[in-house]
Formats: sequence, C-alpha cells, structure tokens
Amino acid sequence: MKTKTIMITLLACLLGFSTTFAQSNDKKEIDWKTDTLKVFGKCNMCKETIESALKKKDGIKSKNWNMNTKLLVVTYNPDVITLDAIHHKVANAGYDTDKVKAPDNAYDKLDNCCKYQRTEN
Repeated sequence: MKTKTIMITLLACLLGFSTTFAQSNDKKEIDWKTDTLKVFGKCNMCKETIESALKKKDGIKSKNWNMNTKLLVVTYNPDVITLDAIHHKVANAGYDTDKVKAPDNAYDKLDNCCKYQRTEN
C-alpha cells in the first residue's frame, strides 16, 4: 500500500512538472522594436521628463533622448504599445515630436529652462 501511495505521489509530481515545463515553453518571445523619433527639448531636465514619460509597464524596454541631436531612441513591445502612442505620451509630457505637437497646457507647465522654440503647425 505504501509503495502504491509513493508511486502515485511521484507520478503526480512528475505530471505537474511536465505541465509547468510545457507551459513555460509556450510563452511567446517578445519581438522588441526600436525606433528613433525627434523630440524637441533643451536640457537635462527635459531628458529626465521625456524619458520618464515612457514606462516599462507600458511596454517600453529602453529609452534614451540625446539633448544635442534631439533624437529619442526607444525600444518597445509593439504588442503592448504603438509608435503613435509613444509620440502622444511624450507630447502629453509637454514636448513636441516630429509627428505630434504637445498640448499648449502641457508645454506651459514646463520649467522656463525647458521651453524650446516651438514651430507653428
């Protein structure tokens, strides 16, 4: 009787392990995408605000805005967030991108050192 109980327990553990292993192998590999967009700003405080607008929980793997080139390089999960949504997140933080103009009220909230020359569009 003890042998039968031990065998059933071992079989149950083995079955549970194989199911867990199969499920972990079924997880989809993330196909990260990297894009570059122009984001207008002036200083290191701008860099912090622009990069902070893009969160890992929103599908962002990495982000880096270069103050000199005004280019933001962002790596993201296109199954979670679109490039258009990234433009809008940055614009809502107060910074115009090459595709989306920041709302005036968001731009107006920027510190004076962060206020860049805006183009009329």
